[in-house]
Amino acid sequence: MSAPRIESTPSAYGYPLLIKQLLHAPLQHAGDQQIVYRDLKRHTYGELRERIGRLAGMLAAQGVGPGDTVAVMDWDSHRYLDAYFAVPMMGATLMTVNVRLSPEQILYTLDHSGAKALLVNAEFAPVVEELLPKLANVETFILLDDAPPGAGHAIPFAGEYEALLAKASADYRFEDFDENTRATVFYTTGTTGLPKGVSFSHRQLVLHTLATMGFMGTSAPGQNLHRGDVYMPITPMFHVHAWGLPYVATALGLKQVYPGRYDPKLLLQLKAREKVTFSHCVPTILQMLLDVPAAESVNLRGWKIVIGGSALSKALAKAALDRGIDVWAGYGMSETCPTLSQAQLKPESTALGEDEQLALRTRSGMPLPLVEMRIVDSEMNPLPHDGQSTGEIVVRAPWLTQAYYRNPDASETLWDGGYLHTQDIGCIDANGYLLITDRLKDVIKSGGEWISSIAIEDLLLQHSGVAEAAVLGIKDEKWGERPIALVVARAGQAGELTEAALKRHLMAYVEGGEISKFAVPATIRFVASIAKTSVGKINKRALRDQYAREFGGQ
Repeated sequence: MSAPRIESTPSAYGYPLLIKQLLHAPLQHAGDQQIVYRDLKRHTYGELRERIGRLAGMLAAQGVGPGDTVAVMDWDSHRYLDAYFAVPMMGATLMTVNVRLSPEQILYTLDHSGAKALLVNAEFAPVVEELLPKLANVETFILLDDAPPGAGHAIPFAGEYEALLAKASADYRFEDFDENTRATVFYTTGTTGLPKGVSFSHRQLVLHTLATMGFMGTSAPGQNLHRGDVYMPITPMFHVHAWGLPYVATALGLKQVYPGRYDPKLLLQLKAREKVTFSHCVPTILQMLLDVPAAESVNLRGWKIVIGGSALSKALAKAALDRGIDVWAGYGMSETCPTLSQAQLKPESTALGEDEQLALRTRSGMPLPLVEMRIVDSEMNPLPHDGQSTGEIVVRAPWLTQAYYRNPDASETLWDGGYLHTQDIGCIDANGYLLITDRLKDVIKSGGEWISSIAIEDLLLQHSGVAEAAVLGIKDEKWGERPIALVVARAGQAGELTEAALKRHLMAYVEGGEISKFAVPATIRFVASIAKTSVGKINKRALRDQYAREFGGQ
């Protein structure tokens, strides 16, 4: 006998989980709340709703309809927020172009996604002009420009965004449709092969928004996100929906500040002028904000910042806390929408000492509601949550991408065994905190031991003279692999910091039993900079390729 279904009267509203539903509450209780773009524009939530309607009407007039894909090439802006809502609410798909990819990769992602319309910031017009003869699907181009009209473009623009918006009606009718309709697609920044398309439905984005909002609203005081906060993303809006936080901020009715292209001085000015209290970024951006001279004159107290993309080192966390920033790590992937966990403190943990708090804040955190997280061995057997047993992290949640876009083979690998494989290695302790110890491809196998490159980087960063560090495994005939370290010295330390001093620094942790002798890098190389991916992560694949030729076979 099948289980009985819930009764429903024919006149009841089924309420599909569509992105448009996130607007009901804020428009009712926060219609006058502000949305700010740099020092150029500010408008209210009521005007946001009008802009969403106008953008949909304008796109429809250009021939865009349900099932079509609209691509955007822009910095973090109020225009992007318009598109986050208007495009999916039409039943179309929003494709967020990673503007830091090479022109060839941008061309591939535009063609692979089937983009029919392209909204392009004037700064990227030269790239699009170069690609114009090769674009297979784009029929409509719309110019995004902060400056008055300047020189003409070879691109056949239908018009400038704000001018077209002003001519369109705000009364576009957003109909209901299946909540499983694709809402967004973007492309991963993997270091091998072509970028892979990752897509999410309305249902997935709404559930991710609600779970994130619930988790972040119930944390210990000081780390929560609430209606009194002022939100400014410092994570690109082209990357995983800026971690989904613009949807959360809008649903809560928060004042929102969009900084455009990241400039540390402007970011600090916006923080001070608009009284920003909540942001998120990768570690390199936080380090940049702390190091820029302008930071000395800005009160950073009361700024809550979630760090993701790469590991949050204890040294960086302490530096931020010392400046009054409440900082903690989050964890997720492009394929997970992205948030899976955050390292917020439990209420009882706020009484811990600084070192104990740092250990918790720099973990990958506790899972959000609805996230099933496991540590498994190579045969998918679950491992105990004892803080010691280490294996691959596999997950289930209702907002995980169900497949790579038009890539069935990679999709099968991603979901092998019915769980999404993160390819991250970690452990979970008895209190439920996840600790990422490395990527599968980055863990160093030396002398019969597995060495965490992340752990060694963290220890190097605790030396006062180190600004950045990357640890790589290089093939070694005797030991299998040996770690080498690339180090960027802090300003003023370049001539004083030595390889011997850093090895002595690490040997103290060997003597204390925290790491093995095999974890001390055979070579520590001082460099001016460390290669990063387009979203600010250390590009270890590129570094391995570069240094394997020099150090391989030692």
